[in-house]
Amino acid sequence: MKHILLVEDEQHLAFGIKYNLEAEGFEVTVAGDGPAALKVIEDDPAGVDMLVLDLMLPGMSGYAVCQSLREHGLDVPVLILSARTLPEDRIRGFDVGADQYLQKPFDLEELLSRVRNLLGRRGRSGAPPERVVHEYEFDNTKINFDTFEVSVDGQPLKLTHTQIKLLRYFIENEGLVVSRAQLLEQVWGMASTPTTRTVDNFIMQLRKFFEVDPAQPRHFLSVRGAGYRFVSQAESE
Repeated sequence: MKHILLVEDEQHLAFGIKYNLEAEGFEVTVAGDGPAALKVIEDDPAGVDMLVLDLMLPGMSGYAVCQSLREHGLDVPVLILSARTLPEDRIRGFDVGADQYLQKPFDLEELLSRVRNLLGRRGRSGAPPERVVHEYEFDNTKINFDTFEVSVDGQPLKLTHTQIKLLRYFIENEGLVVSRAQLLEQVWGMASTPTTRTVDNFIMQLRKFFEVDPAQPRHFLSVRGAGYRFVSQAESE
């Protein structure tokens, strides 16, 4: 049974979310503030499979909770659930390592769908990916997607959960042009957004990690007016 840590200080909302997640077969622990959430994880780091995280928490913001997890090397999926609506709020959430962002008030079925997506449970109408990659090498890079181990020139490289998901999506769709909308939906679970900066910023990060010259990428290529394309055999834009 997957264990979800729900970090929400509004008791009535926490009760309703917990009830519906448990009805879906999940084990749910509720924490009312950031320090309490971190204590749950500190006591059993391997025992939490996912966080559903509010941003406006007493004592410690959800941003700080997520950032603390990532700084300590914990790659547990994080779904931010917040009433904050500005694009800057979403961007900041992704920048500190969140995987998805769902705005309050939310649709229950969408919340449950996103939880299943992050935990790798396919919905009834969903189809498995045509290609599933566990290990991959290109140029001087080696990647193990099962263990989240990445090395460049033999040196270990630490990526966030979202960076790994984005990298894997590119590799599993090697050679294909993928749009920003596709990436937002498949990697971040976002149907739409008023800005494309989130995707572009993450592409810049991948280029910094894996390109010899990030200003002249040869693997993570821009396709004008269409999106991006990954190729293992180096090309020039």
